[in-house]
Amino acid sequence: MAKPDKSKPNIPQYVRSSAKVHPSNDFDADPNSYSLEKFKLYETRQRFYLIGSDRNKRFFRVLKIDRSEPDDLNISEDPVVYSPQEIKSLLQRIAEGNRATGGLTFVAKVYGIAGCIKFLESYYLILVTKRRQIGSICGHAIYSIDESQLITIPHVSIQTDIAHSKTELRYKKLLSSVDLTKDFFYSYTYPIMQSLQKNVLSMGEERMPYDNIFVWNAYLTQAIRSRCNNTIWTIALVHGHFKQIRLSIFGRDFSVSLVSRRSRHFAGTRYLKRGVNDRGRVANDVETEQIILDEEAGSCKGKMSSVVQMRGSIPLFWSQEASRFSPKPDIILQRYDPTYQATKLHFEDLTRRYGNPVIVLNLIKEGGVIDKCAFRS
Repeated sequence: MAKPDKSKPNIPQYVRSSAKVHPSNDFDADPNSYSLEKFKLYETRQRFYLIGSDRNKRFFRVLKIDRSEPDDLNISEDPVVYSPQEIKSLLQRIAEGNRATGGLTFVAKVYGIAGCIKFLESYYLILVTKRRQIGSICGHAIYSIDESQLITIPHVSIQTDIAHSKTELRYKKLLSSVDLTKDFFYSYTYPIMQSLQKNVLSMGEERMPYDNIFVWNAYLTQAIRSRCNNTIWTIALVHGHFKQIRLSIFGRDFSVSLVSRRSRHFAGTRYLKRGVNDRGRVANDVETEQIILDEEAGSCKGKMSSVVQMRGSIPLFWSQEASRFSPKPDIILQRYDPTYQATKLHFEDLTRRYGNPVIVLNLIKEGGVIDKCAFRS
């Protein structure tokens, strides 16, 4: 096990290499390495101003969002890292400069951007407005969402009738039906979409890996990440389950974490998604990780154990017709693939994700569900 770098306390070396680090008081350091965790959204007639700060509100960054275009996304990041006194002075100057058009108004307290989206005309921001800590790994907090909000970016004075059409409102209603408060979780500083082993081996990676198959809002955040060339304004949402308990065995304290991550590829409800697709993605691919941490020496210094199990549908082209009259519907082989090309792609993907060997368990039940599990310790 690597020894912790004492020059940066409270964050172990093997975790620091792959997670963003809370900054020191040195404002000359690389601002893209910082983690923003608390935000305040302000508005003028022309712009939104999202003010982001670290956990302890020692430094501040500014994201400017233009509101003068009805159907375009114009975002710019202020490169300056502000102190608390400097950000207060900046907001006063913005308020004074916009006094003639209504000044500067506080909109909401925010804990990150979950994405931005456009339907027919206007862009919208999906913001996390309430959060709840559900655990921690190596001292890095893990959160769930208690409340989210959809904010229209263009000012109401420049919106056309399309922005208030029945079709636009129907799309907004469909988006609002996705409940971010259920089964989604994230971390600002720990890549929770990756296993502990992956994070240990990811040397020198500072940004959150949004291209990971377990990040469900990768597309929704792509525009902001590409324009800012960083990941400090957005949060990477993982869909699944996170549970952590602490227990004591013979006087030694342990924490046990169970993390289930559901792939965003070829996902769907039971019976409606089965088998494999042409790209080798299996239905309902779920990775479950069990992390045990010996906390005797502290949450960042104790010994760790991690076991990863992947569960997914058998990688063949098959389906089942859902029926309330048949609790065990017949299995239908949809396509004959003599070379098993899709199956080959699937196992190549497993090898890339977990390495060798991959141990496969056949969980076939006669007349029932066809699934498989792949284990990697």
